[in-house]
Amino acid sequence: MTRGGQGLARVAVVVRAGAAPLWWLGVLATGIGLLAPGLTGRRIGVLAGAALFVLAVAVVGAVRRKRYVALAASASRAGKHDVLQDRAVTVRNWRRRHRWWLLLAFLAALGSAFAAPAAGGMLLAGCGVGLWLKSAWLGRRERDGDALLWVRVDWLRGGAAHPAGKQVKAYRSTGIAAGDAAPGGARRKTPTLV
Repeated sequence: MTRGGQGLARVAVVVRAGAAPLWWLGVLATGIGLLAPGLTGRRIGVLAGAALFVLAVAVVGAVRRKRYVALAASASRAGKHDVLQDRAVTVRNWRRRHRWWLLLAFLAALGSAFAAPAAGGMLLAGCGVGLWLKSAWLGRRERDGDALLWVRVDWLRGGAAHPAGKQVKAYRSTGIAAGDAAPGGARRKTPTLV
């Protein structure tokens, strides 16, 4: 970075980075949890898990939306010296910083199977789906506003750093073709000519 430029990560990519690990760890914990009869029995465990799944999807998908909207509304244009971080780097950094949280969540979901089989795993999977839905919502906002949203990389440091957390003061914006991720944080299907 030169002459005052900032390293910027895509907001939607940061949100989406936790979706796949949470989903797959949740599915794995659910499958393993079904092997144990648990205190409540499998039927009640699965029913409780289904309710927790729906609740997690709704809560994770909706939390902090007002903050995202406020930060997006006040986004300033990224400067020519700002460095846009690749999607793969953003995802790798997020997963590396959160690997212990993911492991603890997985172990907690497995441990809960002794009380209610599959319930903890389904809760974890629901959190992953909620993050996917939130990144899709961000993608619709980006397409409607014809601008991609970025957050400073140095504001994302720390174990619980979040793209709409207290340490984030503002977003930056670029044109819709900037970077290597599509609106919503998914990989671009075809390369864009800029």
